[in-house]
Amino acid sequence: MKIVTLFPEDQQMIEQATAVLHIGFRAHYPDAWADMASARAEVEGFFDTGRICRVAVGEDGTVLGWVGGISQYNGRAWELHPLVVHPDYQRQGVGRALVADLEAQVRARGGGTIFLGTDDEDNQTSLSNVDLYPNPLEHLARIQNLNRHPFEFYQKAGFVIVGTIPDANGPGKPDILMAKRVSNEIPE
Repeated sequence: MKIVTLFPEDQQMIEQATAVLHIGFRAHYPDAWADMASARAEVEGFFDTGRICRVAVGEDGTVLGWVGGISQYNGRAWELHPLVVHPDYQRQGVGRALVADLEAQVRARGGGTIFLGTDDEDNQTSLSNVDLYPNPLEHLARIQNLNRHPFEFYQKAGFVIVGTIPDANGPGKPDILMAKRVSNEIPE
């Protein structure tokens, strides 16, 4: 496997990345990129300035997964969005390799933090279907993974939970916010 930048002229890889995005989110987020046209628009949107678009490619040229980064806070922090691995290649280190590659890309651009939101729209954590107000931090301190929610994947990759947006996706459907420092510059 190798990880490379996806360029607008790489039409075959763009088609594969589009299919991976569409297929990869279908199980848990059926409304996300529900058709190939919306998935293609998302992939092509990553050719804009201030974005990173990297794909993991197998030895035979098959796109196994892709990760995007969006510059925020004048390039000091980058949003990881999206990360997707084709279901046939999940749990084989592809996602972790894409995250590590994004970290290197962000560092090379002078960024110090990567952050992300990981939704819970279908009862995957103890935060789902709960009124997180008035104290969401209390609920976060006791979070449990009930059904393979990706927050544990990100924790294994060094991310920490930094907050939540209660009801972000409707009542009882929060977004879990995570971040990771990727530079060695630590404020005093």
